[in-house]
Amino acid sequence: MMTNIKKIPLAFGNGISELNIPEKNISSLILPSEPEKKEDEGLLIRKALENPIKSRRLSEIVNPKSRIAIIVSDVTRPTPTAKILPPLLEELYLGGAKDENITIIFALGLHRQQTEEESKKLVGEDIYKKTRCIQHDTSRCRRIGTTSRGTPIDIFEEVLDADFVIGTGGIEFHYYAGYSGGAKSVLPGVSSEEAVLTNHKMMIDENAVSGRVDSPVRQDMEEAAKVFGLKFILNVVLDSKKGIVAAVAGDFIEAHRKGVEIVDAMYKVPVEPADAVVVSCGGYPKDINLYQANKALDNATQAVKDGGSIILVAECAEGIGNQVYECWNMECKNPEDAIERFKQCFEFGGHKSAIVAKAAKKFKLYLVSKLPEEKARTAFFTPMASVQDALSAVLSENPDAKVHLMPHGGQTLPVRKENKT
Repeated sequence: MMTNIKKIPLAFGNGISELNIPEKNISSLILPSEPEKKEDEGLLIRKALENPIKSRRLSEIVNPKSRIAIIVSDVTRPTPTAKILPPLLEELYLGGAKDENITIIFALGLHRQQTEEESKKLVGEDIYKKTRCIQHDTSRCRRIGTTSRGTPIDIFEEVLDADFVIGTGGIEFHYYAGYSGGAKSVLPGVSSEEAVLTNHKMMIDENAVSGRVDSPVRQDMEEAAKVFGLKFILNVVLDSKKGIVAAVAGDFIEAHRKGVEIVDAMYKVPVEPADAVVVSCGGYPKDINLYQANKALDNATQAVKDGGSIILVAECAEGIGNQVYECWNMECKNPEDAIERFKQCFEFGGHKSAIVAKAAKKFKLYLVSKLPEEKARTAFFTPMASVQDALSAVLSENPDAKVHLMPHGGQTLPVRKENKT
C-alpha cells in the first residue's frame, strides 16, 4: 500500500529545509491566523489615540507646561517606533505640548547602549533632530518603593522627574512575562539592574510562561508601574511581516489587555497534545543563535505529550549567542545540575540553560542546526544532521506517531485543549 507523503517547507536561516512526512503521521499544521486586509498603519494609531481605553485623550491631559517623557523600545525589539511617534506627537501638540519639554527615552533594561546611528534610525531623522533623545542609565535610578514580591522599584531619574510618562512598545508573546508591552516599558525598561534581576528570578515559576497575563513576572512589573504612576501607554500588535495590524492606547493595564486579546486571536492555536512536534523558529533572524531559538522550543512544549519528542529546526549561524548560556551548558553535566544551579544562583543567560533543562526532563529534544554536535549535546539536545533524520528517529520508535508541524514556532502558541474525561 502506498503512503501519501507530504512535502513541508521549513524556514532554516535564510533558506528552506524540506521535510517529507507520511500524511498518516500528521496531526495538524499549527499556523497563525493573521488578518487578510490591513488598515492604514497611521490611521490605526490615530484611532487608538482618539479613543483611549479608560483614560482621557492625551491632548486633554497635557498642557504647554507639561514635562513629558516618552519611553520607547530599544534596538533589540521589532517595534516600529518611527511610525508610532509622529501621530503620538501630533496628539501631544494638540494639547499644547512643546518640543523643548518632551524627552524620548530608550528603554534599554539591561541591554547594551545604542549607537547614535541606531537611535536616529529608531525614532526617525526629523524627530531625532528636534526632540531630546536619551538612553536609560541603570546607574541613575532612584528607589521609590518595593513590590509585594520584594522587587525594588528603582526608576531612571529622567522618568521620575517628568510630569507625565507615556509607555510605548509592541505586544507579543513573551516567554516568561507572558506578553511584552504595557508595564514592561517601566520594569525592566527604565529600572535598575537589581530591580530587573530580582523581577526576572521569578521566570522559573510554573506560571511564568508565554501567553499568561498572570505570570508572576508580569504581575510584579505591573505592580511596580502602578506604584510609579504610569498613566498611559500606546502599544501596537505586529504581524509576521512586521506590519502594524492593531494599536491600543490608554490605561496601562486595560489597554494592554485589549492588545493581548488581539494577539491571542491571531497566534494562540488550540491543539490536542501529540506524540511529537517539528518546530521551525521561522528562519533568520529568529534562529540566528540558540539563545533566540529557545523561544520557539518553549512554545512547542505546549503541543507535546509528556515523554514525547520535539524536533527544533534552527540554523544557529552565530552559535549559542550568549557567553553565560554557553558556560552553563559546558559546566552543567545534566538537566538536574542546571535546574539546581539556577535555584541557587540566578544568572541571566543561565536561565536559558535551566529552561531547556526543564524541557529535557519532560521530552526528547532533537536539534537540527549548524552547531557542532558537541555544543548541541551540552545544551541537552540530541543533534541531527537533517529534519528528515530526526523524524526517522521518532518514527523508528513509534511508526504511528502523531506529529504537529509548527513552521512559525516563535510566533504561534499552541494551547492544550483540556481533555474532558
